[in-house]
Amino acid sequence: MIKSITFIIALVLSAVTFAQNLQSPSQFLGYDLGSKFSRHHQVVDYFKHVESQKPLQVTIEQYGETNERRPLMLAFISSEENIKNLDNIRTNNLKNAGLLDGSSTLNTIAIVWLSYNVHGNEASSSEASMSTIYKLLTENQDYLKNTVVIIDPCINPDGRDRYVNWYNETASTPYDIDQQASEHNEPWPGGRPNHYLFDLNRDWAWATQVESASRLKAYNKWMPHIHVDFHEQGINEPYYFAPAAEPFHEVISDWQREFQTQIGKNHSKYFDAEGWLYFTRERFDLLYPSYGDTYPTYMGAIGMTYEQAGHGRGGLGILNDEGDVLTLVDRLTHHTVTGLSTVEISSKNAEKLNSEFAKFFNNANLKYKSYVLKGNTDKIEQVTSLLDKHDIDYGFAQSGKANGYNYATSRQGQMNTSSNDLVVNTNQPKGKMVKVLFEPNAKLSDSLTYDITAWSIPYAYGLDAIASTSLISQQKRITDIQIPTVNTSATGYVLKWNNLKDAQFLAELLKQGIKVRFTEKPFTTQGQTYDRGSLIIVRGDNKKITSFDSKVIDAALKHERDPNAISSGFSTSGPDFGSPDIKLVNPPKIAILSGEYTSSLSYGELWHFFEQQLHYPVTSINTNNLNRINLSKYNVLIVPNGYYGRLLNDALIDKLKTWIQSGGKLIAIDGALNSFADKEGFGLKRNQTQDADKEKEDNRRIKYADRERDNTKNLITGAIFKSDVDNTHPMAFGYNDTYFTLKLGSASYALLENGYNVAYLGENPKNVSGYAGKDALKKLDNTLIFGEQRIGNGSVIYMADNVMFRSFWENGKLFLVNSIFFVNNNLIEL
Repeated sequence: MIKSITFIIALVLSAVTFAQNLQSPSQFLGYDLGSKFSRHHQVVDYFKHVESQKPLQVTIEQYGETNERRPLMLAFISSEENIKNLDNIRTNNLKNAGLLDGSSTLNTIAIVWLSYNVHGNEASSSEASMSTIYKLLTENQDYLKNTVVIIDPCINPDGRDRYVNWYNETASTPYDIDQQASEHNEPWPGGRPNHYLFDLNRDWAWATQVESASRLKAYNKWMPHIHVDFHEQGINEPYYFAPAAEPFHEVISDWQREFQTQIGKNHSKYFDAEGWLYFTRERFDLLYPSYGDTYPTYMGAIGMTYEQAGHGRGGLGILNDEGDVLTLVDRLTHHTVTGLSTVEISSKNAEKLNSEFAKFFNNANLKYKSYVLKGNTDKIEQVTSLLDKHDIDYGFAQSGKANGYNYATSRQGQMNTSSNDLVVNTNQPKGKMVKVLFEPNAKLSDSLTYDITAWSIPYAYGLDAIASTSLISQQKRITDIQIPTVNTSATGYVLKWNNLKDAQFLAELLKQGIKVRFTEKPFTTQGQTYDRGSLIIVRGDNKKITSFDSKVIDAALKHERDPNAISSGFSTSGPDFGSPDIKLVNPPKIAILSGEYTSSLSYGELWHFFEQQLHYPVTSINTNNLNRINLSKYNVLIVPNGYYGRLLNDALIDKLKTWIQSGGKLIAIDGALNSFADKEGFGLKRNQTQDADKEKEDNRRIKYADRERDNTKNLITGAIFKSDVDNTHPMAFGYNDTYFTLKLGSASYALLENGYNVAYLGENPKNVSGYAGKDALKKLDNTLIFGEQRIGNGSVIYMADNVMFRSFWENGKLFLVNSIFFVNNNLIEL
C-alpha cells in the first residue's frame, strides 16, 4: 500500500515538474523574442518543445513538406479532456455541418484556426505564434476548456527563411532605423512568395502549390468555426482587424458579418487600453475566393485577415513617416493580443458558433441548383481534380437536356447532356462554395475591390456550361480507359491536339530525341479526322531511335494519351505525312528573363509551369546580365510581365531585334508589351481613343474626396471577355473560334497592321463577368489579345493577357505552348 501511494505521489510530482519545465520562447531560443528573427527550424523546435512539456494539452501533426523540404505543421492546443477526445470533436463538427453521416452530439466546443506567415517577409507573425501558444497554456487555460485552437505557425517556410536569412546577414548591429538602410529594402524576389514565387494567399481556391494542396487536406478534415490569417502591411498603417470592407460576397451570412464586428470590438478593448491605433472596414474586402479569409468564410467559418504595420521593410526596427520607431517586438505583441482576443471571444460564444456554423450549410435558397459542364474529357478531369481537393461532391449527367444560363451566350439556353458531362449540384453541404466557384458572374456590392472580380470555373477551364435553377440528376461514371498498344508495323502514330496533357506527351518525346511532326491543315485517315495541331510521330523520322514503339507508348501511358497507330502516310483527305503542311517540331531551347525588372509572380508562374506541369527544360537569365548574354544559344526568349523601361535601352532593343531577325522567337507577356509598343521595328501600337482629351478635362473637376471612386470608371479589375480567335493560326491550334480571356487591367493595344491577330476583341466588347469601368470599355474596341509579328526569320509573340496568371486560367496555357512549339517553327539552328 505504501509503495502504491509513493508511486502516485511520484507521478503527480513528475507531472508538476513537467509543466514547470515549459520554457517561454525567449528562454528556449536563448534571446528575447523580437530581438532577432527566428529561422523556421527554431519555430518548429519551439513548438515541439511545447508538445514535449505539455503532451496532455498539445499535439503536433505534420501535414506536408515544402519544395525546399521544410515541414508544414499544425499544433492542436486545448484542455486535457478535449485533447483526449480530439478526433471525436473533429468528426462531430463535420456531422454538425452535414459533411459526415450521423447526428452530432457535442455542440459546445469552438474550433479556432490561427494561420501565420503566409507571406514570408511578413515575419512578425511566426514570432507571435510562439508567444500565443505559450500564453494560451500559461495565462489563458480557461479559454481552452471549450475551445480547440489550431495553430499553423508558418504557412510559407521557404519564403520566411528567404527573408530571415537575408535579413540576418544584411542587418546592422544594432539595427538601423533609417528607411533607406539596406536592411529595409529587400532584393528581388523578396521573401513574400513561396519557392516558386507564388503568393500563397491567392492560392487557397486553386491549390496549385504544394503548401496549399497539403493544407486543404488538413483544413477540410477540420472545418473550423474561426480562421484568422495573420499579415503585415506598410509601415505607416498601424493595425487592421475585422470587420472587413465591402464588397462582401452575397453568400456570407448575417451572422458571419455580425460576429466579425463582435470580434473587432473585443480587439479594440485591448488596443484602446494600450493606446494602440487600428482601423477596420477598409481596403480588405471579402469577395475573391482564394484568400485566407474568404475561402474559410465560404466554408462556413468566420474568416478574417489581421494586418500589422511592418512587412518586409520593418526589420527589427524602423522609423515610420510619423516619427515613431516601429519594432519587431511591437509587431509580434499586437498579433499576440489579437490572437488571444480571438480565442477569448470564441470561447465565450462557443455554442452560438456551433449552431450558426450548422445553419450556414443549409443551401435551399441558392438560385442555381446545378452546374452542368460539357467539353474535352481532359478538361473535365482537371475540374474534378480541383473539386477533389476541396472535398466537393460531383457526378455525371444522364442523356437528356439541361436548361438555364448558357455561359457561352450569356443568356438563357439549353444543352443536350450525356454521361460525359459533369454535374455539380448545390444541394450538398459545400453548395455555397460551389456557387462561388461556378457562378457566371459574382454580384458586386461595391466596385472598389482588392482583387479580381471574375474567376468562374467554366470560363477558366474552357468548358461549355449551363447554370440551372432546376436540380439535375447525376450518376457515377464508369470510365472506359483506352490502353495504347505497340504496333511495330505502323507507319507512325497520330494524336489529336487539345489539352496540356498532349503538350506534356510532346515534351516527353522531344526530351528523348524522338522527332515529332504537327499538321497545319486538317486531314482524314483510317476513318478519323485530325484537326490542326495534331501530332504525327513517323517511324521513318526515327530510324535511329532504339525501341521506338515502346518509347512512344510508354510516354503515352505516362501522360494518359491514346495515340492511334496509322498504317500509311497516304491520307484519305488533306495533306499526306510528307506534305509541307506537316512540319517537324524543332525542339526549342528556351530562356526566360528573371531578376529585378521582372514581376517575380509572373516569372514564378512560368518557372512552375515548365518544371511542374510541362516538364520541359528552360534557362533563367537574370535581367542584369542580359546585355552580355549570348542569345544565339537560345531560339525562344520569354519576357514575363515586368517593368523593363530602365533595362531595354536602344542598344538592348537592337540586340533583340538582330536575334529575332536571325530566327529567334520572343514571347512578351502582359506588362512586357509596354517595352515594345510604339518602338521602331515592332508593329505593336498602344490603342488610342478619340475622347482622351475630353476625359482629362472632365477629371480636373472631380472633387478630392471623390477621386478614388470616380477612377473606377477607368479600371478593369480582373474581368472576363469573349474574344474572337483565328484558330487556323498555329498559336490557336486546339482552340475553337472564341476564347474567354481574363483581362487584368485596362491597358490595350491596337490590332496589328502587319502581323497576325490571333485573338482579339471586336467592336463594343462587353465583360461577361467581373467589373469593367465604362471608360475602360471604350478603350477595348478592336484590340489585341494575342498576336504574332514576323521580323526577318523570327517572330515576336504578343500576349496582352497573361494566360499563366496564378496558374489557374487553365484554358489559356495552350496558347503559350503553341507559341513555343508551333508558331514560325523555323528556329535558329543551335
